[in-house]
Amino acid sequence: MRNGRRRTGRDRRSSTGAKALALAGAGLFALTACSYGSTKVDDIGVGPGKGWPMAFGDARNSGSSAVTGSRNLALNWSRPVGGPVAQPVTIGGDGQLYVTTRTNGCNIVSFQMPTGRKRFCNPMGPSAIAGGAAVDGTGNVYAGDDGGVNSFNNLGQPRWRTPAAGTPVSVQFTGDGKVLSVTQSGQVDVLIRQTGARQVPTSQLLGEPDFLTNPSLSRPPDGQGLEDCATGGPQCPVSNVSAVDQKSGRFYATVWKPGDGQADLVALTYDGKEVRVDWDAKMLNQGSATSPALSADGATVYIGDNTNRLMAVDAATGRTKWTRDLGFPARGGISVADGLLIPAGDEGHLMALRDQGDTADIVWERKDLELRGRPVQTAGGTGYTVAPIGDKLTLVTFDTRSGATIQSNDLPGAEGTTVATSIGDKGEVVVTTRIGELFVFKPEKK
Repeated sequence: MRNGRRRTGRDRRSSTGAKALALAGAGLFALTACSYGSTKVDDIGVGPGKGWPMAFGDARNSGSSAVTGSRNLALNWSRPVGGPVAQPVTIGGDGQLYVTTRTNGCNIVSFQMPTGRKRFCNPMGPSAIAGGAAVDGTGNVYAGDDGGVNSFNNLGQPRWRTPAAGTPVSVQFTGDGKVLSVTQSGQVDVLIRQTGARQVPTSQLLGEPDFLTNPSLSRPPDGQGLEDCATGGPQCPVSNVSAVDQKSGRFYATVWKPGDGQADLVALTYDGKEVRVDWDAKMLNQGSATSPALSADGATVYIGDNTNRLMAVDAATGRTKWTRDLGFPARGGISVADGLLIPAGDEGHLMALRDQGDTADIVWERKDLELRGRPVQTAGGTGYTVAPIGDKLTLVTFDTRSGATIQSNDLPGAEGTTVATSIGDKGEVVVTTRIGELFVFKPEKK
């Protein structure tokens, strides 16, 4: 008896039934959460989604969007992030923005696209400002910081953290939906998105340390050399975001090994069981200026070095197809769409080239528009770049076929230069300045 009441057989049967229902429900939940089928409860079968899920928009680092870009934009909102920004904003398929920064309180911040309202703000290591980030089709974000890869859901709740040597500056998705992480010190990991567990053994682009030869060798600090990553300098061995061919499993990284006079472009393949090096081409004078970018067919890798050269490389062999002197380092990246190559950087001007197989021809150039960030291309022959016009930074909408200006929109109060321009799934244009200001433009009906 409890509380003066005798438990009857009916009570016992009800209790037993309730337990059975609870166990059945728990079993159903477990099956639903772990099923590889078409369930929407878990994200096991969901890869990178719409929006701008990776630093350069897609796994190829194309710096382009399949969305038909608007030629009539209006500023929707702007706001400070709260600290400086060094990496592009990523955008989930639902329009949620994710940006890494360095503040006293948090290092990854999320905002809602329609209003700019902050959704969450989470603490991470201080090197998160230089870490790579990517968001999958259900809004889970993956971001690198000091000594690890972190995952949060779209509400900011932590999912997992996996240790890594260094700071993951490249975070991408493989063709089978895994997270590909490469640190500035050369550690390569392929992680399962649900748990953060390693799918294959860790690889080292700089080689494994020999503790018999160097018994007192200590691991360098996780943030070592990050200040050199922006310019591809020698203190940052792996400076860039890897370009991934999701069909073949091959990906491309830049590596500047200590003591070498040039940096290398390296091709590797992840096949589900291991990561192996396919070829290694020493070609980048004074280091890499850009992240590698892949052509749509995956046959050509485009890369720039710090001696103003833009190069096309055979993706299968590492053979250089052609080299073009741009007159400026294509700092950051190269937008590749519809056969047009539009370089980025803060030291050059807006221009477009076309790959002719064994050479590259200039299609058009705008020496009156200095670059202040990374141009992007969208479907419909529309591109966006930021340029200084008068004493203001301006978002310029241009025709990618001719280079002609279509529209100009001021960035109110913006100073310095921009990190990148990202495109939302509904054609929104998001511009981020290095001092930490977000500007969101939305398409307007004519």
